[in-house]
Amino acid sequence: MSDEVEPGFVRVRLDLSYDGSEFSGWAKQAGGRRTVQGEIEDALRTVTRSPRTYELTVAGRTDAGVHARGQVAHVDLPREVWAEHHGKLLKRLAGRLSRDVRVWALREAPSGFNARFSAVWRRYAYRVTDNPGGVDPLLRGHVLWHDWPLDVDAMNEAARGLLGEHDFAAYCKKREGATTIRTLQELSLVRGDDGIITATVRADAFCHNMVRSLIGALLFVGDGHRTPDWPANVLAAGVRDSAVHVVRPHGLTLEEVGYPADELLAARNKEARNRRTLPGAGCC
Repeated sequence: MSDEVEPGFVRVRLDLSYDGSEFSGWAKQAGGRRTVQGEIEDALRTVTRSPRTYELTVAGRTDAGVHARGQVAHVDLPREVWAEHHGKLLKRLAGRLSRDVRVWALREAPSGFNARFSAVWRRYAYRVTDNPGGVDPLLRGHVLWHDWPLDVDAMNEAARGLLGEHDFAAYCKKREGATTIRTLQELSLVRGDDGIITATVRADAFCHNMVRSLIGALLFVGDGHRTPDWPANVLAAGVRDSAVHVVRPHGLTLEEVGYPADELLAARNKEARNRRTLPGAGCC
């Protein structure tokens, strides 16, 4: 698949954020459900007075209720549309979009850039509190309440056993034809002065429900229901364990997406599209 932009078009990178509470996820859906993609595409069409909708490609599709602080997308616009509107596009979008989604930057992307396939990592944060009184009402839409005391040291010990390249089938919702092999680059937890525990999760890519399943397993370790070696044993078994719960989405935020230097974009795009196998695995 080529990343060549159609003649007469310009590829534009968008940096954006949103509160996912009232969205049915990123991707457009049938039935008129409100989605981030649908909202931004409608706003773009309106403010550029275009007769057609220009489709966005995103770095990482988020589920219903999941937030984003550092999401990245791209859109291919006719060169004349970009030339006419780019100077005022950011401000016009701010006036058109609802207050729970913001576009912070719009710029012409370098050659070969693809918001999804050029990315080399995505970093998420999951926030949880074990405060016996519950969650601060002002943070209730972004922090999960866990009603058992949590041992962060035990959770970090368990997290270390999950790092590296593995088949994360035990922590993913299977999708036909999609690989579940991922490289988990970072998984660590820190308790802040406010008592909120923030889990940082970074990988080259994530399969469906992966982050929330990993956090669900670590919470079981943190509250003493499982030993620190249990999440790695589940991973090695390679099948879903009914004890691994997919935690609620509102504690999850996409914080940042990483890209290589401009001259490496084409090679990264090709690499990201290759179907992955673990060393020693058969091809078929």
